[in-house]
Amino acid sequence: MDPLRALKVGADSIRLIINNSCSKLEPWQIVTVTATTVLAGVWFWEFLFQEESLVNRGKKMVFKLARKIPAVSQRIEREMSKINETFEQEVIHRNQGNPYITTLPKEGKNHHDIIQQVEKYLSFGDYNWKSGFVSGTVYNYNPELIKLLTEVYGLASYTNPLHPDVFPGVCKMEAEVVRITANLFHGGPGSCGTMTTGGTESILMACKAYRDYARAERGIRRPEIVIPVTAHPAFDKAAAYFGMRVTHVPVDRDTTTVDIQAMRKAISRNTCLLVGSAPNYPYGTMDDIEAIAALGRQYNIPVHVDACLGGFVIIFMAEAGFMLPPFDFSVPGVTSISADTHKYGFAPKGSSVVLYSEPKFRHHQFNVSTDWPGGVYGSPTVNGSRAGGIIAACWATLMYFGLEGYVDATKKIVQTTKYIEKGLRKMDGIFIFGTPATSVVAVGSKLFHIYQLSDALCKRGWNLNPLQFPPGLHLCVTYMHTADGVADRFLSDVEEELAIIMKDPTRPVEGKFAMYGMSHSIPDRSIVGDFTRFFLDSMYYTPSVKGLNLTL
Repeated sequence: MDPLRALKVGADSIRLIINNSCSKLEPWQIVTVTATTVLAGVWFWEFLFQEESLVNRGKKMVFKLARKIPAVSQRIEREMSKINETFEQEVIHRNQGNPYITTLPKEGKNHHDIIQQVEKYLSFGDYNWKSGFVSGTVYNYNPELIKLLTEVYGLASYTNPLHPDVFPGVCKMEAEVVRITANLFHGGPGSCGTMTTGGTESILMACKAYRDYARAERGIRRPEIVIPVTAHPAFDKAAAYFGMRVTHVPVDRDTTTVDIQAMRKAISRNTCLLVGSAPNYPYGTMDDIEAIAALGRQYNIPVHVDACLGGFVIIFMAEAGFMLPPFDFSVPGVTSISADTHKYGFAPKGSSVVLYSEPKFRHHQFNVSTDWPGGVYGSPTVNGSRAGGIIAACWATLMYFGLEGYVDATKKIVQTTKYIEKGLRKMDGIFIFGTPATSVVAVGSKLFHIYQLSDALCKRGWNLNPLQFPPGLHLCVTYMHTADGVADRFLSDVEEELAIIMKDPTRPVEGKFAMYGMSHSIPDRSIVGDFTRFFLDSMYYTPSVKGLNLTL
């Protein structure tokens, strides 16, 4: 029989079966059955093809139901209350028991009293960050530079680039910061960008730009981002804010860099952005940007390089004598880069840069309202009004260091990182994650819980960053660590504490790091989320007892 004729006969047979089945039904029943079938089909499709796997969703459902059991719920509440109280006590300890000011003073205070109180507040805390005992956080401490930037910020503290006609000079400084940075990342004549308040906003702006670009230029209604599991959580934040979907791609266990084949498999027709880190925050290793860019070219998908952490190290490493694989606009297919001037650019906190290879991408970052009664309103970033003082201080920092200053700082920082890495690799009981590319060294152990080492070093005055999945810790080397004796002191302290730990490697973790270890092992991540919310609450702690509203 002719295939077309056979198809027609089959269709007629199905039609007759359906008609016979519905012949005794009233119209409202047919409509009800049809609507129910369609809705059930849509629900089942969305249930099967959500971002989370069926296994993970099944686990969440089990934990959700378990928390409804009174005994379980009550125990969780008790533990939550203890943790919340612990966080509050830590805040009180860090503030050294000083009273809180919760009402305005009746009369304004004079200059001397205010400065004295500010200096007192800034003296709180247990860590000597000025001497290099802290991982990252503050990347340079130079009293001469601080004096300069304080004066610059004071001069420009009243300016606002939202009004370029009133403050054209501060807008010029922003444009120059962007152009200088684009040139350092080998941007072409069409490269462009904006300043932002930090790495998170730079990433948010890039994701917003690519979401809108995907919708306008490629007809993608539900844009998706494909990122390594080591990519900064700002990408997940962007997805939450902008209604996007995130697909997390695993990294190679040995190199801790993104699995390129897994990234290829994760690409779908809705993918609007591929991401690589240069370097990533947890391990300081660098994703294969050339391979990711090749995927971008193959599938016509933009590629963002997140260089927020080490951007102002990697751009100077070649001139400092350290070679890296290509990572910037010199790689065809890289369409945007985020880099923080307030980290290794040594500018004051509150400044970063997001760059694009072409203006068409930046146009989608902008937000424009054309029908507001107050006039046509356009803003380049999240904020409307922006602090011109921060822009001016960032510009002044670039002028202060110059190319030679940054190259010299990079040489010292990378040399110190390699010195620490070499020393750690000689020690028994620990291992280094991957091959550090810039200024971060991450450590783990197969013989004991690494948080034991974190706790021990904390007691010696070191503030390091804990990692999870698997447990680890890292040191982000800053300019302060390049001072004489700091790296040797760190290595000596690690070696001494390792010798103590290896006498009893199975000893459980104690103190606050026991909480980190516990959170790593809790399968119900919603509970860990609750812990984190309590911690964030504690940042805004003030006493609620009447009678504690004191004035200066």
